[in-house]
Amino acid sequence: MQVIVYDQKGKEVEKLTLNEQIFGIVPNEELVHQALVRQHANARIATAQVKGRSDVRGGGRKPYRQKGTGRARQGSIRAPHYVGGGVVFGPTTDRNYTKQMPKKQRRKALFSALSSKAAANAIIVLDKYVDKDEKTKNFATTLSLLPMTRNALVVTDRQTKDLINRVSGNLPEVKTILTQYLNIADLLKYRTIIFLKDSLLEIDSIFLNQ
Repeated sequence: MQVIVYDQKGKEVEKLTLNEQIFGIVPNEELVHQALVRQHANARIATAQVKGRSDVRGGGRKPYRQKGTGRARQGSIRAPHYVGGGVVFGPTTDRNYTKQMPKKQRRKALFSALSSKAAANAIIVLDKYVDKDEKTKNFATTLSLLPMTRNALVVTDRQTKDLINRVSGNLPEVKTILTQYLNIADLLKYRTIIFLKDSLLEIDSIFLNQ
């Protein structure tokens, strides 16, 4: 499978052959779903916290005597069945939402997502980006000349990362990411994936040699 390389003016420069091991496999939708659930779960932080009966202030004194009142015996007004009492089995910050997934499955899920994008012609390669003025307007013009739709994930190498971050920071439909940080959530969220040529060339060494 080949992909067209464009320059900053939107003209075709050359064609690159994509690695079939990464961009040409049969997508496994089940693995992609599992990887997406894992990524969202691992990013989740347990912030909900309730107080049990031992945490609620007060209730140290017995409400009334044990016998002779005709009522059921009670030990504390902070028992769960009292208004203002502790909560039984409520959420706490000790909850762990982390999900595990074998590395080979995570890799295959990532390759499945990339292969789906390649099959849909949603992968664009930009030869390089140079901008001495470092203006957002110039980068937006470059994007408008590329055959992209809706929103875009721009995959950069370390040499151009800072420049692309500066010129794309105010574009709401564009996100910049390093090659090694490619992930399922971003690949599914953004309609078009724009690789800088150098970042595409290093993808094999990053994901196939680990």
